[in-house]
Amino acid sequence: MKLKLLYACLALTGITGTVFAQETVDQAAVQKIREEGLNHSKVMETAFYLTDVAGPRLSGSPGLKRAQDWAVNQLKSWGLANSKLEPWGKFGKGWEVQKNYAAITVPYYHAIIAIPKAWTPGTNGPIKGEVVLVKADTNTDLDQYKGKLQGKIVIFDTQAKLNRTFKADAARYTDEELDKMAAATPPAPAGNHRTLDANSPQMIARRKALAMRAAIGKFLLDEKVGLILSQGRGTDGTVFTTNGASYADTAKAVAPELETSGEDYLRILRLVKGGQKVTMEADIKTEFFTADMQGYNVVAEIPGTDKKLKYQVIMIGGHLDSWHGATGATDNAAGSAVMMEAMRILKATGFKPKRTIRIALWSSEEQGLFGSRGYIAAHFGDPHTMELKPEQAKLDAYYNLDNGTGKIRGIYLQGDSAAGPIFKEWLAPFKDLGAGAVTISNTGGTDHLSFDAVGLPGFQFIQDGMDYGTRTHHSNQDTYDRLSEDDLKQAATIVASFVYNTSERKDMIPRKPLPTPPPAIPAR
Repeated sequence: MKLKLLYACLALTGITGTVFAQETVDQAAVQKIREEGLNHSKVMETAFYLTDVAGPRLSGSPGLKRAQDWAVNQLKSWGLANSKLEPWGKFGKGWEVQKNYAAITVPYYHAIIAIPKAWTPGTNGPIKGEVVLVKADTNTDLDQYKGKLQGKIVIFDTQAKLNRTFKADAARYTDEELDKMAAATPPAPAGNHRTLDANSPQMIARRKALAMRAAIGKFLLDEKVGLILSQGRGTDGTVFTTNGASYADTAKAVAPELETSGEDYLRILRLVKGGQKVTMEADIKTEFFTADMQGYNVVAEIPGTDKKLKYQVIMIGGHLDSWHGATGATDNAAGSAVMMEAMRILKATGFKPKRTIRIALWSSEEQGLFGSRGYIAAHFGDPHTMELKPEQAKLDAYYNLDNGTGKIRGIYLQGDSAAGPIFKEWLAPFKDLGAGAVTISNTGGTDHLSFDAVGLPGFQFIQDGMDYGTRTHHSNQDTYDRLSEDDLKQAATIVASFVYNTSERKDMIPRKPLPTPPPAIPAR
């Protein structure tokens, strides 16, 4: 009784020591996985096809479809079963950039760095126009521009400036940082599901800003402007891309808009504000795709072989969709390639898993985890009502990778303290590769949250940040050359080992209590 009480206390305080762990790690199997993953890797070849060959993979785009079709066929060629595209529901319009050119022509020629905002139209052929400064804080302010903007290129007044930093773009976790993560205490209970008061100053200000933005957008469209310039976040020629319109098939029309590098935007703005005439030329072509507005995930599996356990499923995954400014290498071809490579490693080593192992490459993660949420709704249950499907009881664990190209340094427990001692043992053989941290902490923003929302053990690995947040995430710099080959090999090897260990355990991974569904919103 005292021993059980002590263990419970340790779990509650987030201590995940291995003193009570009874995990046994098959070192021979781990060594076999290491040999295949580190010395015979195909991960960079996979990444090449997902990036350079497929191109940008915005949700619903031809580039995403190319990558999905290739992944299905590649997984099939490695001997995986049931390799297919599985629909998860309606997404909306696909979109891609087919031509993008913009340059200053007066007072001198200079080609600018700029990217069309997602789901915005093109210029309908080459255009030339004067750059006009628009400054409007209210609807009344827009009146002064009526009849003056047709064919013009519009720029907005801004107080923004480029912030210099003397920190390196790329960095790895230090031992001290990892120790601090490992020493974290359990996150506080979520408590009641609270939302901001609709009449709070923050919500009022937000509604006002959104309304003004919509009014400006409609005004510029009605005035038939040639092109809108907006300042993209980033420095040194890096542009972090966003969308300028909705992907919904019912979305209202907008004007063409370019997200411009900070250096180019501020140069043009200074010239115009200084009374200098600035003329630009542009030729932007984009295309919308509406023939098939369904969303799809890539799914494939290695069937289990144990008579009793083969009906239980271990899942691994990452999102395959990206933004459109580059080829989505670190976000998230890296995670997708690693997960595909983990499956290849397991097949190449001749592993016959007790439980079924399933890979899923999600789509539309960037718009709100739609692919994984749709999959959860179809297979496991509804997080809003906590009405669960029979498959929910058979899902052992889900492992996700979506934090760039950096090597795995450990794993987030997402509050599942009972899994801590298990994962510590599984990471022990990879101490020489820099992995070992286990933290009770949560991490957000990616697809393991969809599993966590219906009480399933969903985990994201801790990865070195590298230059993910400073240079590549959603930017025009997110290309194949930003990938770290050694790190991706290490990650795939560790994921394959985790999958092996999960499959061979006598018991499933321990679960947290089911979440409490949010309260129903009363009808008005």
